[in-house]
Amino acid sequence: MGEIGGLAVFAAWCAWLSVSDLRTRRLPNAVTLPGAAVILAAAAVGDHLRPALVGGCLLAGGYLLVHLARPAAMGGGDVKLALGLGAVTAMAGPQAWLAAAVGAFVVTACVGGALRLAGRPVAHLPHGPSMCLVSLLALAL
Repeated sequence: MGEIGGLAVFAAWCAWLSVSDLRTRRLPNAVTLPGAAVILAAAAVGDHLRPALVGGCLLAGGYLLVHLARPAAMGGGDVKLALGLGAVTAMAGPQAWLAAAVGAFVVTACVGGALRLAGRPVAHLPHGPSMCLVSLLALAL
């Protein structure tokens, strides 16, 4: 498929999940988990399994800690999405992984702040779209 084709499939997966999260405030297991499995399989074929596993587990582990400490702040779908996003960004290098890990929280916080300034409610702001957007940007750069 090639790098461009893989990036296009990844972008489509991210778009699907982002739309789902914005509409329903849910990231479906039927999409997040198979996507993560495909990313890890591609990593294995491309001889990048180790960084993908480490990056995926580190990001998902961090998200899991937040979810366990404050379940209302971070959903289980975000934790599962972090597995695939952490894996794919880690394959691009530590800078891409770190940018994706930190950037998603920054973007969600900025969106929440902008909504508050506009007088809109922010009680259940989906985090998945920020995770996907920042991961795509980290890969593109």
